[in-house]
Order: sequence, then C-alpha cells, then structure tokens
Amino acid sequence: MPATPESDWHTVTMRIPFASEKHANIAKQVIDVDRELQPNVVKRTLAVEGNELVATYTTLTVRLARLTSNAFLENVDLVVRTIGEFGEDAERAPAPAAS
Repeated sequence: MPATPESDWHTVTMRIPFASEKHANIAKQVIDVDRELQPNVVKRTLAVEGNELVATYTTLTVRLARLTSNAFLENVDLVVRTIGEFGEDAERAPAPAAS
C-alpha cells in the first residue's frame, strides 16, 4: 500500500468511564492483548487516565474508523459485563471449606 499523508487519516478518540482506575486498567489489559488485524491501516493507542479508559484509533478510511470503534465498544461491553458478574466475587477470599 502506498504511503498516504497524515492528513488523509481519520482519528476517533473514545473515553470510557469505569467505577475505578483498577477496572479501567483491567479493561486496558484485556483489550490490549489483541493486536490490530491490519496495522498498516489501523493504529490504536490505549491509555488509562484516572478511572477512564482512553482509546484512540487512527484509520485510513472512515469505514475502518466505524468498524474499529464498533469492535472496541463490543470488547468494552464484554469486559464491563464480566467485571460486573465476577469482579467483586473474584477479589474476595474463598470461604473456608466446611469439614
């Protein structure tokens, strides 16, 4: 693919608030594992600022910006639901077994 000027790229930044900085970091770590499938046309940066997960996507086309934003939000939804379901219970020490 030929090089394109930076001005031809499209940038989307999303700020997702979490209940805590810890939860935002968990989300970042989970989502950061998956690399972009087309790194030559999609650039991603993830950061945590306080209790917010900040995702910035720079893409070669508007369509790719929409697709990557959609996929990111689906991942965030899954992480939020998982934290909601297991987050508090996973942090508690297991109850002693009855003998």
